[in-house]
Amino acid sequence: MPRSIRGAVHHIDLNVTDLEASRRVYGPVLEFLGYEQVKDSDGYEWDLKEPGDGRGASIGLRACDPAEAGHRHRRYAPGLHHLAWRAESREDVDRLHALLIRHGIPVLDPPAHYPQYSGDYYAVFFEDPDGMKLELVHAPGWI
Repeated sequence: MPRSIRGAVHHIDLNVTDLEASRRVYGPVLEFLGYEQVKDSDGYEWDLKEPGDGRGASIGLRACDPAEAGHRHRRYAPGLHHLAWRAESREDVDRLHALLIRHGIPVLDPPAHYPQYSGDYYAVFFEDPDGMKLELVHAPGWI
């Protein structure tokens, strides 16, 4: 029986102040995670397709309105707090951390165990050029 996709995230578009600076963060991270870049005009877009049916999710970068570009992301204001992706293993988290360092992507918190979130929660936290907090997490048994 096919798995239901009702309620699954279809796509996320992020407004960014500098498309090229953001591409230098999201490109390597998303490609590490298995996304494929499918658009590079009027913004950028990467798709993650599931084996078999080809369904998945998409993440896009769009240039923000220049009138809105005067501030960094405000994590505790209304809107998105942070964006987290699933890792297959702790080693996956560690490998992404090494990629972040190689690409000069700011790491907020290096890979660590966070039992306060769930028993086996292991994650790395980093940020994009606009200050958006990003995360790769391995948390078996938790959603």
